Amino acid sequence: MEYAENILETIGNTPLVKINKLTVELPCLVLAKYETFNPGNSVKDRMALQMVEDAEADGRLQPGGTIIEGTSGNTGMGLALAAVIKGYKMICVISDKQSKEKVDILKAMGSEVYVCPTDVAPEDPQSYYSTARRLAQEIPNSWYVNQYDNPSNTKAHFLSTGPEIWEQTDGKVTHFVVGVGTGGTISGVGTYLKSMNPDIKVWGVDTYGSVFKKYHETGIFDQNEIYPYITEGIGEDILPKNVNFDVIDGFTKVTDKDAAVYTQRLAKEEGMFLGNSAGAAVKGVLQLKEHFKKDDVVVVLFHDHGSRYVGKVFNDDWMREKGFID
Repeated sequence: MEYAENILETIGNTPLVKINKLTVELPCLVLAKYETFNPGNSVKDRMALQMVEDAEADGRLQPGGTIIEGTSGNTGMGLALAAVIKGYKMICVISDKQSKEKVDILKAMGSEVYVCPTDVAPEDPQSYYSTARRLAQEIPNSWYVNQYDNPSNTKAHFLSTGPEIWEQTDGKVTHFVVGVGTGGTISGVGTYLKSMNPDIKVWGVDTYGSVFKKYHETGIFDQNEIYPYITEGIGEDILPKNVNFDVIDGFTKVTDKDAAVYTQRLAKEEGMFLGNSAGAAVKGVLQLKEHFKKDDVVVVLFHDHGSRYVGKVFNDDWMREKGFID
C-alpha cells in the first residue's frame, strides 16, 4: 500500500505545467512551477515545515508551545498544518488588506487570527510586524517565526524547490521568474540553480509601492517608493534578510491592475485558478520578453490558489470598484 503518514509528507514534488495561450508571443518555452498542489495550496508549505522542524531541533519551539507569525495568509496556512499535526497552538497576525477568505481559512484550521491595519509603518505598534513580536513576548512558551529574517525560509527552497526545477527541466532551465515577498523562494531557488549553472538568470517580480526594484538597482532604500498597493503576497516596505540581492539579476514591476487582470486571464485562458501574485508573475514574464531566446526554458513559480481570492480578483464588482475592468 502506498500512503503518506500524515498530510505534511505530501508537501513538495509539485508539477511543472506548460503555459500555452498567454505566452504565445514569446519565443521560448514557459513552464509554471505549480505550487497549489501542496496540501495548504501554496509554496509556503515548504518553508513553514522547514522553519518548524529547525526550531524544534534547536529548542526554540518546545512541546505544547504556541507558534506566532505575521503572515499575508499562506505562511500561516503552512504553519497551521504543521501545528495541527505536531500539537502546537497557532496565532496568525494578518493585515486588513488580505482577503476575507484567507482569514476564514486560517480560522478553519484552528488558528487564532489578529487583523491589523495595513496603512501604518512597520515600526508602528499597530502593524502586523509589531503585533506579532509583542504577542511573542507576552505569551509564555511561544515562538515568533519571523519568516522575513528566518534562514530556514531560504533553506527550504534550496533543498526542495530548486532541485525539483533542475530535475524536472533536465537541467535545461535558463531563467527563473518569481514574485518576491519574504525573499526565501527567489533566494533559495536562485542560489541552487546558479550553483548548478551560473548562466541561469533569476528575475524578481515586484509591485508598485514596494522598495525592492529601486534598492536592487541603486542600493538606496527610498521611502518615497513605499505606498499602499493591492496585490497580495509580493513586494515589501522593509528589506527582509531572506532577500539575497546578489543572486537576483533584476526586477520588473507589475501594476495592481495588470496583476488582477492577468490572474483572471490565467483562469479563463489556461484553466489555472490561481492567486493574485500569479497574474503579476505571468505579466512579469511577458514584460521580460526581450531577454528570452528561441531555445530558452523559462520557469515561473505560481504561489497560491484562486480560492483565497474569490471575493476580490474573481469578483467583477470588486474589480470594477478598483477600476481594473470597465
